[in-house]
Amino acid sequence: MVKKEMIAMLLAGGQGSRLGVLTSKVAKPAVSFGGKYRIIDFPLSNCINSGVDTVGVLTQYQPLRLNTHIGIGIPWDLDRNIGGVTVLPPYEKINNTDWYTGTANAIYQNIDYIDSFNPEYVLILSGDHIYKMDYEVMLDFHKQNQAECTIAVMPVPMEEAKRFGIMITDENRRITDFEEKPANPRSNLASMGIYIFNWKTLREALIAEEDQPGLDFGKHIIPYCHDNGAPMFAYEFNGYWKDVGTLNSYWEANMELIDIVPEFNLYEEYWKIYTRSEALPPQYYSAGSVIEKSIVGEGTEIYGEVYNSVIGCGVTIGKGTVIRDSIIMNNTAIGDNCELNKAIVAENVEIGNNVRLGIGDEVENETDPHIYNHGIVCIGEKTIIPNGITVGKNACIFGVTTEADYENNALASGKTLNKAGEE
Repeated sequence: MVKKEMIAMLLAGGQGSRLGVLTSKVAKPAVSFGGKYRIIDFPLSNCINSGVDTVGVLTQYQPLRLNTHIGIGIPWDLDRNIGGVTVLPPYEKINNTDWYTGTANAIYQNIDYIDSFNPEYVLILSGDHIYKMDYEVMLDFHKQNQAECTIAVMPVPMEEAKRFGIMITDENRRITDFEEKPANPRSNLASMGIYIFNWKTLREALIAEEDQPGLDFGKHIIPYCHDNGAPMFAYEFNGYWKDVGTLNSYWEANMELIDIVPEFNLYEEYWKIYTRSEALPPQYYSAGSVIEKSIVGEGTEIYGEVYNSVIGCGVTIGKGTVIRDSIIMNNTAIGDNCELNKAIVAENVEIGNNVRLGIGDEVENETDPHIYNHGIVCIGEKTIIPNGITVGKNACIFGVTTEADYENNALASGKTLNKAGEE
């Protein structure tokens, strides 16, 4: 029987509804990031850089692009005969066939997969965070403390602690108590949703709690292990870590890549971020083009001006067009004499000539103010915007639109125009 010391289970099934139209047709971990990557590249690269060569990726929501991206794991050197990367969607069983109903339920439904490697330890990861972390160092900490469960934690400002699952520890970092989003936090150590379990301990907890609706690590598995006296420790992480769960945090994380001294550096030789790359020609900048403080992907042609922006691969930016503080994803075409301010434009979008995005005053979004805010204008994938349209701030457009969809060739700030239908 194969024996692996530690395997990773990467939870990548989430819809990411707070990213609005960016995730209407694609799972959150497959959303583009930093010009050429997808969000899932970061935990996958962490695995291979940490020497973890067996990764189960649990998918559920809109998995097509994620599955295509991962393939057989070649970019991450995860195309192994034994181990490697395996995509694990929910599947038909003789009885109790079910979607994954919670983070721990997804692991429970794949006990046989984990058993096949007979691991000593199981690393649980989330597919939607941007960070670099050596899981081997965390495993060493787990072993030194003879822990049965180790939870990665990050110190957060005390006033923000009520937004997280908080761990209370003694002076040896042993977890004595924990609180889910407490009104009055007793500690500022926030759970990062990264766990190392002894497989024996986790297996027993999953089977004991299997009937809990929406079986979840934070709500069920961690309390079960704690109540049963399993030694649990908090591993403190002090590097860069960002949950890109909202449009604004996603925008910020992209913008932080282009800081003069980036807090998160994509260019470190010893900790590479791997991704699936298509064979594309180099970038082309025309004679009159201007590019300042921006990341530009391969195969992109720029005839206009780009300032402080992240531009994906295979993008075309027309003559006289000025783009500022924006994220433009792969294979999008932007016409001539356009103006884009603080826009997030998804993949395969077509924007006509003389289009202006992010113009005017900020107004609260009419349909989803909790999603479309901070003055960002968001354009969903495969959207078409005709010539001469002006769009305000906190606005959102999704689908193939025509001039008739706009009053006086404009979409005011805070408006949502969704022509994509509810497929």
